[in-house]
Amino acid sequence: MAPSENKLGVMPIKKLLLTMSIPMMISYFIQALYNTVDSIFVARISEEALTAVSLSFPMQNVMTAVAVGTGVGINALVPRKLSMKDNEGADQVAGTALFLCLIWTILFTTLGLLFSHSYFRLQTDNQAIVQYGTQYLRICTGVCGGIFFGQILEKLLVATGNPVLSMASMAAGALTNLILDPLLIFGAGPLPRMGVSGAALATVIGQIAAAVTALVLNHKKNSSVSLKLRYIRFRSRIAGQIYGVGIPSMITIGLGSITSFCVNQICLSFGVTVTALYGIWQKLQSFVYMPLFGMNNGLVPILSYNFGAGRKDRVLEARRTALTWAVCLMLLLLVLFELIPAPVLKLFSASANMLRLGTPAIRILSLAMPFGAVCIISSTSFQSLNHARYSLIVNIGRQFLFLVGFFWILSLFRKEELLWFAVPAAEVISMIICLFLNRRLNAYLRAEQAEAPVVED
Repeated sequence: MAPSENKLGVMPIKKLLLTMSIPMMISYFIQALYNTVDSIFVARISEEALTAVSLSFPMQNVMTAVAVGTGVGINALVPRKLSMKDNEGADQVAGTALFLCLIWTILFTTLGLLFSHSYFRLQTDNQAIVQYGTQYLRICTGVCGGIFFGQILEKLLVATGNPVLSMASMAAGALTNLILDPLLIFGAGPLPRMGVSGAALATVIGQIAAAVTALVLNHKKNSSVSLKLRYIRFRSRIAGQIYGVGIPSMITIGLGSITSFCVNQICLSFGVTVTALYGIWQKLQSFVYMPLFGMNNGLVPILSYNFGAGRKDRVLEARRTALTWAVCLMLLLLVLFELIPAPVLKLFSASANMLRLGTPAIRILSLAMPFGAVCIISSTSFQSLNHARYSLIVNIGRQFLFLVGFFWILSLFRKEELLWFAVPAAEVISMIICLFLNRRLNAYLRAEQAEAPVVED
């Protein structure tokens, strides 16, 4: 398909961003919903079970980091190849990514089966938490292929302008998980009561369902990229290009794992309830930010395609529109969280003590959301426009240095209510850095646009 005929290059930006983003926002919303519902069901087992799942989050996040980073790489590279009419190159990118998924699946399966128990023993001496956590994590890592292949196959649909199909595959996984969660956790009919093991099993089955659905849709509906076996092999040059774009996302999410581990240790010094509360916030935060991640997935191919085609004016408009919409959305959600923190906590079977500590905590933590929106959209656009170092700077500060630093400093006062201000403080500083880097990137794009010949649609 010639660049002038592709909707990524000719459709009005606002309409295009809506067309590309809304299906992905719905998909990520559903995905976040089943992640949150998973914790809601686990919380009914016990507070220790909820804490165990929260402590397993960093390790799961490392797998998500690798999967998402690889997906972001192909989501940027494939449309760039297509904009240059290099269909063979796009096929090679897809095949290399699938081979990388196989390698990552083998690696994390081995690590999870061997070291899950040691991982929890490193964090706590509470035997109930260690037992619950080991059961949960061994299943999530032992059957982790779905998370890697699902991410790649879904991103191939988005990268080729088929976000609705990607939504369908993610929805298939989410609905599978939602149905199986209560059945496997609490038992029903011939199904035994499996507790946290049931929650983990429902999660991996949902991931596999999403991956299989995405594979079928790519085979049947995606004519832009071929998934023939001859393309599925390792190519060092293409792997380098994938991770050249995707590493900032991997570091962002991976640093989130290290951050979660460090913050969990700080929270454990205040007790199990505070640690469980931080775990609840992580689930809520992922739920709240999922629409932004959906917008990001719609934004990346738009930026990559038009950047490759030399349409810097469309790049600037797309970035400006996405930032505006993201901040407005987070402001609306901020108002909602300020009004109903207690009902939200009750979804997680909150005890009286958790309600006492959690109600003001949720109100404080939610203040971070509009500032986080600027950081999330900016970071992704930096990666898509060959400025991955900007994204790296922001993410290292936002996801680790500022957040852990503020949690550690505020923990010295030994007051739970002060502890939660670490999150909005870290987001404010990160946003200031983002705004500065955005100005530099916009100046670069405008300078290139001024030197480029006018391109008419």
